Amino acid sequence: MAIKKSLIRKLFKIIRFAVFFFFISTIVVTILYRFIPPPITPLMVIRASGHLIDGEKMKMTKDWVSLKNISPNMVQAVVASEDNNYMKHFGIDFDAIQKARELNKRSKVLRGASTISQQTAKNVYLWPSRSWLRKGLEVYFTGLIEIFWGKKRIMEVYLNVIEMGDGIYGVEMASQLYFSKPASDLSKGEAALIAAVLPNPRRWSPAAPTSYIQRKQQRIVRAMNRIDKVEF
Repeated sequence: MAIKKSLIRKLFKIIRFAVFFFFISTIVVTILYRFIPPPITPLMVIRASGHLIDGEKMKMTKDWVSLKNISPNMVQAVVASEDNNYMKHFGIDFDAIQKARELNKRSKVLRGASTISQQTAKNVYLWPSRSWLRKGLEVYFTGLIEIFWGKKRIMEVYLNVIEMGDGIYGVEMASQLYFSKPASDLSKGEAALIAAVLPNPRRWSPAAPTSYIQRKQQRIVRAMNRIDKVEF
């Protein structure tokens, strides 16, 4: 009995240490990422590993740029397309979640309500899957980046780590590859076209937009003109 109690105490000590280490390490990393670019993300590792497993050459092209070197049109486009209330919520848009639930009751095509903050937290810290564990961690990391980064830094990281094609990450690389220009020079239409393919950038490409993507681009441009100008 005494041995059993000793083992239980040791187990609880290990659990307490693991929990303490998790919270401290994630806070420290988040504070560091406030000032330095995340060198790599879990999705990048997963995609690169997939290339190697398939016997292909590993592809990972990215070019970090500061937000001041990204066209305001790009910022306006992703907010118009992905998260209209970006500047108003604290990481989670409960109104958008409720609207998505109501729409999903009437539609066979499920609609999500992840904010740009949530997508950034998922991209930087987590793996792409649909599970309660992943979602819970996403909420935790979303809170961390809202506290320690703020909206401007979240947007900067988001635009630099998002997947933009097979092995392509960030709007600077996307702008160079698809439009032969730096992200600072993206027009309203070009920015909207990039935003239009974000839900599935390995299926769609700004370089060869389908009629569906072109219609979506037009809707995003109209939304860009309709919503308030995003200013940090």
